[in-house]
Amino acid sequence: MKLVTKAAASVLALSCCIAAAGATSANAMTLMDFIRGGQGRQQSTQVSAPAMANPAQAGLGVEAPAQTKEPLPSVSAPKYYTYKPDPMRLVASNRFADPVVTGAVADASATPVAVDTSASQRRYLTEAQVMATNDVAKALEAYYADQSKPLVWVADNVINDKAKAAMAVLADAGSVGLDPADYAVQAPSFDPASVDPTMRDRALMQFELALSGKVLMFVQDTIRGRLDPNKISGYHDFKRKDVNLTPVLGLLRASPDVAAYLNSRSPSNQEFAELKGELAKLRAESGSDSTHISISLTGTLKPGGSSPEMANIVKAIQHRGSDALKVKNAVTLAAYKGTPDYTPELVALVEDFQKEKGLTADGVIGQSSVRAMVGENNDMKIQKLVIAMEQLRWLPSELGPRYVFINQPAFMVYYHNNNREQLSMRVVVGGKEHQTFFFEDQVQTVEFNPFWGVPQSIIINEMLPKLRADPNYLDRMGYQVEVGGHAVASSSVDWYGSTKSVSVRQPPSSDNALGELKILFPNSHAIYMHDTPQKSFFKKDMRALSHGCVRLADPRAMAAAVLNTTVDDIAKQIATGQNKAVPVPQKFPIYIAYFTAWPNKDGVVQYFNDVYDRDAATQKALDATTKARTAQI
Repeated sequence: MKLVTKAAASVLALSCCIAAAGATSANAMTLMDFIRGGQGRQQSTQVSAPAMANPAQAGLGVEAPAQTKEPLPSVSAPKYYTYKPDPMRLVASNRFADPVVTGAVADASATPVAVDTSASQRRYLTEAQVMATNDVAKALEAYYADQSKPLVWVADNVINDKAKAAMAVLADAGSVGLDPADYAVQAPSFDPASVDPTMRDRALMQFELALSGKVLMFVQDTIRGRLDPNKISGYHDFKRKDVNLTPVLGLLRASPDVAAYLNSRSPSNQEFAELKGELAKLRAESGSDSTHISISLTGTLKPGGSSPEMANIVKAIQHRGSDALKVKNAVTLAAYKGTPDYTPELVALVEDFQKEKGLTADGVIGQSSVRAMVGENNDMKIQKLVIAMEQLRWLPSELGPRYVFINQPAFMVYYHNNNREQLSMRVVVGGKEHQTFFFEDQVQTVEFNPFWGVPQSIIINEMLPKLRADPNYLDRMGYQVEVGGHAVASSSVDWYGSTKSVSVRQPPSSDNALGELKILFPNSHAIYMHDTPQKSFFKKDMRALSHGCVRLADPRAMAAAVLNTTVDDIAKQIATGQNKAVPVPQKFPIYIAYFTAWPNKDGVVQYFNDVYDRDAATQKALDATTKARTAQI
């Protein structure tokens, strides 16, 4: 049987996301079913194939008479949702009443009885009106319904030092990427000498409950983020973290340093610390960076060309380039006189800048290079940092000593081991119509010389028109066809009937859509990393070009890293030509992530384009959350 041609493989590789080592099952899902979450949560994909004209003709080797061509099914992508914040409700403060009526009988003893100010004030907790999410409300109700639990923020008819420390942390919530408006609490103001005791106690108990609610919200937000990512879009897939709020008020009541406790709730990884530091720096600079350099370049400027924008290009590189770059090119920068010619010296300068910014260092100045030269203002960077800090809270507090991190907007993958980056390379991710999901999983297997199990959507949407015109098409192209688990010739299949029991796969070869290997981290989206015969894609700066899976520029190096072996050993495995799955010695995390602001291995925060417009959707969700939280009772 002939192998598939390179031209055919190139076309099919565009749709390559899902592959199976063996034949697909009789209930195979479509490609978009697979890459958009299968038949599980938030499934919006539905594919219906035409019914068989005669079920008896679905058997092996039975050719069906020509049928009237019916419309092909369509496949819908996951959606971005209108974000619905966690609902707020009134805290059931009526549960705070003391079940034992005290003071009804006069004490006949002549001995003076000390008055428990806190106990007398607590009765006004039943009048306090505080809105909170259900999680926070339940924690408040559990704490204050227990009459043995002391007040946290009020003592001796005034707010205490713990309250002042907590309010200072809440007011500074912006430093950790949160919105201080979400946690604002108004301290009561009155003259202790003249205020009516009843009015004072009511105000203090309203403050006590309100501050506790805001503190619990802050703790929950710093740990897991303000948003439920799964409510942003069908492309987000996270198990939202559970935060046990029940013991928090008791811990704060006993803590000698409330501020230290609250500040310790944010993620402890180095990346969060670097994002936080960058945020503080940009806010301090806000308004001071007035330099804006405009570059009006139409099309591309190639080496040897000429453009009146050359002076602005050099000026932008001087402003945006690193000190190391400027030292290396000091002679060129000093000698430049504002001429429009794109000389070899300036080409070398541009190439160094492109390399520094993670672009293709070819000296060709296109729109990606212009964006890097012009840069973003501080406000845009701050927004990206805030969103990045929110998203980082969806991941584990510590990413781990060993992990793979794919950053989709950067079109890069990084391998970390022993708490440091050991390998990085370019990747191709899903196009905007076939977006790669945002989730985490565990690396488990490397499969050499893989089969490509053709998804039903490609069979229906791309192959079926050809097969109806030429039933021998798959036989000629070297594909293997099975019906109900039995090998058949493609010419024997009724291509006007249902294809649900039909499976098609491409054998291992140099032209296989998955290339030499794939790296599996089994997930409901069937996304994985793999090789590709389309090496030219890695030369592009914008690499959102696949149907959802992640193509690797150097798959052998990544396979060697995850298997704890050498590239030579990987080459030997491939050279056998045999399909073989090798489990990794120990499973470890992989983060298929989406960050438009992210620190590199040197701790320098880099900024990337919002290729899927996810930042915009996340910002809308954050705005809706703040609006819901600040709504009046």
